[in-house]
Amino acid sequence: MQYFFIGLLAVGAVSSWAYVFFKVKLLKADLILKEEGINNKMYELAILKELGDRVGYSLDIHQIVDIITGSLNQFIEYSAVSYMLVDPEKVLFKIHLEKSVHRGFVDDVKNRMLGSLSALLNKEFKTGDINEVLSGAILIEDVESEVNSFFNIPLVIGGKVVGILTVAHTEAGLYKEDEMTILYKITNQASKAVTRLQEVVSTEQRKLNAMVESMDDGVVMTDLDYRILVINPAAKKAIGLEGKEEFSIFDFIDNLGGKFDIRGRLEESVKLKKDYSSERILLGDRFFKIFVFPVKNKVYSGQEEILGGVVIFHDITSQVEMEKIQKDFTSMLVHELRSPLDGIKRISSVLRNKKIKLEDEQYQEYLQMIFQNSSSMLNLVSDILDVSKLEAGEFVVKKRPSNIVEAVSRRISFYEISAKDLGVNINISFGQNIPETFSFDIEGIEHVLNNLISNALKFTGKNGEINLSVFVHSKGSNIQDEAKLAGYKQKFRLPLEEKKELGLVVLVSDTGIGIKEEGTKNIFKKFKQLDSNIPDSKKQKGTGLGLVISKGIIEGHGGEIGVVSEEGVGSTFFFTIPLE
Repeated sequence: MQYFFIGLLAVGAVSSWAYVFFKVKLLKADLILKEEGINNKMYELAILKELGDRVGYSLDIHQIVDIITGSLNQFIEYSAVSYMLVDPEKVLFKIHLEKSVHRGFVDDVKNRMLGSLSALLNKEFKTGDINEVLSGAILIEDVESEVNSFFNIPLVIGGKVVGILTVAHTEAGLYKEDEMTILYKITNQASKAVTRLQEVVSTEQRKLNAMVESMDDGVVMTDLDYRILVINPAAKKAIGLEGKEEFSIFDFIDNLGGKFDIRGRLEESVKLKKDYSSERILLGDRFFKIFVFPVKNKVYSGQEEILGGVVIFHDITSQVEMEKIQKDFTSMLVHELRSPLDGIKRISSVLRNKKIKLEDEQYQEYLQMIFQNSSSMLNLVSDILDVSKLEAGEFVVKKRPSNIVEAVSRRISFYEISAKDLGVNINISFGQNIPETFSFDIEGIEHVLNNLISNALKFTGKNGEINLSVFVHSKGSNIQDEAKLAGYKQKFRLPLEEKKELGLVVLVSDTGIGIKEEGTKNIFKKFKQLDSNIPDSKKQKGTGLGLVISKGIIEGHGGEIGVVSEEGVGSTFFFTIPLE
């Protein structure tokens, strides 16, 4: 019996020690698991802190993924870690080998990743689109290495998939849920940080876009990878991309059609820190001068950091047109002055020659020719001075009580002889209620009438007709009906605002050759003449200043001047003068 109890005690002691041994082992295993969890948590926190520090000032997704892949070996085994990112030009595939594998292993990883990226983005990618970067261990072709463990993690920035991160191993069954969870958490944290920073940058970009929206010059700003950060409507219009929402540098390359190497000039400007300006370039129907500048930022000790490049499309169409106009005007001006000056010189030479005996009639004729030529030059100089005053805002109309009926009648009487010689009928009609006198610049208005009547005679053929109609528009009345009652015969509808208190209306209509629509838009611009649709027999000298001055005189009265016309039918010039 005694031995029995001793045996029981021995068994109990062994059982107790066995229990303690297994309990210690379980506690040790639990401690190991907890230690691994703590290590993993510490790794996770360390990586997240580094990402937070780095992402705080960087939007470079390559750099951020490099941080993650560069430290993965602290908690997960792999034969290769890689990432694939979609760049504007190519797909970047970067793989780091922890141990040597054969080429087939790398190609297998690449093809799997490419398939996953194509599925995520619903876009077909080809192996030729890939720019491959290999680092780490060397490739050895006779090494047995197949991809047996493998998983992808999408890289999402701002709700858009920008690439994938992948770990792969030659051994099977390695990657468990814990490892993948940690990696998902880290990449998600990085994605959120970059997304938040991109939102801040996008806000600033919207502010910058709003600022450049109203600029006349086209502005395009890119980063160092030539991604377009800022583009304004003027730039879209310059290269014909209006209505398009998303842009890449390739849109510019395609639409510039070889006229300007925008990618090459940006690269040169950014790498060499060099400004560039082009010669004039014709894009569509507009001329541009294109400037390229590096975007610089001073960081420390006067050192400069290049952030990207900016391209400015400066529209010089008006300048080119003005150069042509000035050239044509200078040529015309020389001709206009040369003829009368030459005449004066020749006549003066005759008058000075005492050997030539002149009859009194010849003498008076020569004096009249000198007077006419000098008057012609003086009128030209006066027109130029008037235009200069108009542009400087110094042109003043001199109003005084005058009779408009008498003024119009005098101008008609003056041109009746010329009209008869040309075989053109010239008529005048007045409406009712025209005041006997009111305040206006009579010399200015007669100058306007001279221009309109002489132009009508110039462009109206034999057996044609010129009609002047003068009437008063009453508020609320129909202008077309009032014009007909005043003798207006043309079919053109007058583009005048009927609700306004227009006052006196003067119409000069003809049955001449008419004016093209484009011509009616430019006819009141400086130095513009309508030679393009005028027969050679009708082309005459002129400065192209008459209608510009007429416009200034009418607008100086607070009135309106314009024209309606149709080729082959005729034209109607009109102007209004407010009645005080």
